[in-house]
Amino acid sequence: MKKLLILGAGTAGTMMANKLSRNLNKSLWEITIIDKDENHFYQPGFLFIPFGIYQPEEVVRPKREFLPKGVNFIVQNIEKIEPENNRVLLTNGKIVGYDILVVATGTVPVPEETEGLKGKLWYKDIFDFYTYEGSTRLAKKLNKWEGGKLVINLAETLIKCPVAPLEFAFLADAYFTEKGIRDKVEIFYVTPLSGAFTKPKATAMLSKLLDEKKINVVPDFYLQQVDNDRKVLISYDNKEVPFDLLVSVPVNKGDDMVEASNLGDEDGLNFIPTDKHTLQSKKHENMFVIGDATNVPASKAGSVAHFEAEILTENILSYIINEPMAASFDGHSNCFIETGYGKATLIDFNYETEPLPGKFPFAKVGPMDLLKVTRANHYGKLAFKWVYWHMLLTGKKLPVSTNMSMAGKLVETN
Repeated sequence: MKKLLILGAGTAGTMMANKLSRNLNKSLWEITIIDKDENHFYQPGFLFIPFGIYQPEEVVRPKREFLPKGVNFIVQNIEKIEPENNRVLLTNGKIVGYDILVVATGTVPVPEETEGLKGKLWYKDIFDFYTYEGSTRLAKKLNKWEGGKLVINLAETLIKCPVAPLEFAFLADAYFTEKGIRDKVEIFYVTPLSGAFTKPKATAMLSKLLDEKKINVVPDFYLQQVDNDRKVLISYDNKEVPFDLLVSVPVNKGDDMVEASNLGDEDGLNFIPTDKHTLQSKKHENMFVIGDATNVPASKAGSVAHFEAEILTENILSYIINEPMAASFDGHSNCFIETGYGKATLIDFNYETEPLPGKFPFAKVGPMDLLKVTRANHYGKLAFKWVYWHMLLTGKKLPVSTNMSMAGKLVETN
């Protein structure tokens, strides 16, 4: 019996367990998945909890509920991978061998990487919302906060769900307006980027929204430290931004076991060098990497993991029978961006093509509009929670092309 081992039972790992369970001969292959946590979190929901749009219990379910029968689930911390021996060491001393390894261990915020960020004001006047604890604590803070300088800061640009900080700013504007205290709240969006986003057309559109909502943008701000006593952010070039309430998006890093296994890339963030098209490890041919654990130049977002899972399933099946891995991931990502007041916009892009206006997913009828703020896009974002629990995690086919389609997109011609 050959062994396929998946590390991580989050979005990417769970999808791979379901897809491979359907496609592998169970008399020849045994599938095992390892994760340190019994609970699965719907991470897009963390954005909504601080504003009371979702309740905490809506975003948590048991991981076992989404794993197929016949897949072994081990709940344990991973110490390290030993690729030269085709085995994984667990912190309880057990050893798990493999013939094929899929690494889907994701990324986590690491506030400790920035001096003073996780200081005496942590979870008092400084919060994150990319974790369950952070988002639930922030909900309680916002509920009783009476106003002041609200600063939303990106400590780094390489983060999961890159549009979520913008969404937080837009939702905060609507939240305080609806509470009747928007005139008492100054909102600052402090980013290392030179604009609202990394792609020109999307940046222009999002910058206009920020301006319309009177959200102050502080660009090119590279955070060095947080002074808890003075309540200011300090950049590497000694610029300062004061705050009354800081909502931080800390540095993101891959799992510690990546560093322990000497598998990380050169930047020290514990992301694994991965072929950006085949999703095969660049160092070990029987190792594949998916989702936020990779260093591919695509967004660290759930949609990317979804499209990667389609490609990776094909390539693993090809690898098993010694055929060329013909499936190629093109960097496809699409993201709903909440803009407040029951509306949202939508972007769809890949390695080569920036977000463009048009219709999605169907060329003529949409029903979603790209780079346009609509109520339909908002409903699409909310509906995704049901799709996530009932279709995405279980590996069912969604009506969206794996590689980015140009159908419905408006391309400027000279």
